[in-house]
Amino acid sequence: MEIACLDLEGVFFGEIWINFSKTTGIEALKLTTRDVPDYNLLMQRRLRILKENQLGLPDIQAVIDQMEPLDGALDFINWLRERFQVIILSDTFYEFAAPLMKKLAYPTLLCNYLEIDGNGFVANYKLRQQDQKRQSVQAFRNLNYRVIAAGDSYNDMTMLSEADAGILFCPPDNVMAEYPHFPVTWNYNELREAFLQARNGL
Repeated sequence: MEIACLDLEGVFFGEIWINFSKTTGIEALKLTTRDVPDYNLLMQRRLRILKENQLGLPDIQAVIDQMEPLDGALDFINWLRERFQVIILSDTFYEFAAPLMKKLAYPTLLCNYLEIDGNGFVANYKLRQQDQKRQSVQAFRNLNYRVIAAGDSYNDMTMLSEADAGILFCPPDNVMAEYPHFPVTWNYNELREAFLQARNGL
């Protein structure tokens, strides 16, 4: 039995922080894990910007509520469910992701938590586990599942490396150049084919 482990943002939805950046006009919030390999550094920068601009969780959730799956994403995840056990492994937060999961018909999501103060501001974030994407894949493999993983960003690379097979989906040039050994897909039809090829090759 194979488990499909996929990133959320960049695979099924656009990037939350990029959408929030466009809404607020704060350019610095456009940086994501496609740009910055150090997740802690990236999150500390985001929290500082939120505090400086007095932006709270409701402001972010209002933007998230308007986000829709990428074209073809829902059809793809439904196709995937018929053939694999599907797990979304994301470095986002449950406080962000709930409305997005509804739009994907509630796949299993493993991600992180935010600490929110009494005024609705983001005080801090709490990782469920360090390097949780890799740790999750490792746990599934220890249960004798074969894992095929797909993602697009720096924070997906340990997940793809730990899996039995890893696939890049619409990666930026810098990630693609630094990890040339992973096959690259540019649309959901190619991603379907890559999953099938990977399963046949296991």
